[in-house]
Amino acid sequence: MDIATLNQYFIQYGAIFVFVIVFLEYLNLPGFPAGIIMPLAGIWASKGEISFFMTMVLSVSAGLLGSWILYFLGRFGGDVFLKAFGKKFPKQQELVLKNMEVLRQKGCIGVFISKLLPMVRTIISIPAGAIKMDFIKYSISSVLGIFIWNFVFIGAGYVFGEAVFEMFG
Repeated sequence: MDIATLNQYFIQYGAIFVFVIVFLEYLNLPGFPAGIIMPLAGIWASKGEISFFMTMVLSVSAGLLGSWILYFLGRFGGDVFLKAFGKKFPKQQELVLKNMEVLRQKGCIGVFISKLLPMVRTIISIPAGAIKMDFIKYSISSVLGIFIWNFVFIGAGYVFGEAVFEMFG
């Protein structure tokens, strides 16, 4: 999918497009990669199509909502999920258990740092729920990490937008 097509979706669906794509990414579902959508949203903000503030609010809200769903999936179904994962990937079982122990020890800092790492940032919510991390602490550390991650990508689009748009558009 090219930038012109994504731009057309934004024109057609507006800001809700940003919310839905970022939400799907934080649910770890296939869709349009938010790593492309967020810089593009920054470009739209730089052109006055949407405010930078609104883009941040939508993207952080979408990321937090997706993270909460995975957190509760882990909290109420984590044991079943981890057992199934262990059966399907037995060689990874020890690594998963080790990482969950690190998460128990590091707590909020572990979630915050994980939200800044590609691939880990969307998956960390399930083990955080599975270890029954305090929901408020989880939410605060998640929103801080989500904010920084999204700010970097949206901000890059906002600052470097026109040059990037001309390169790929």
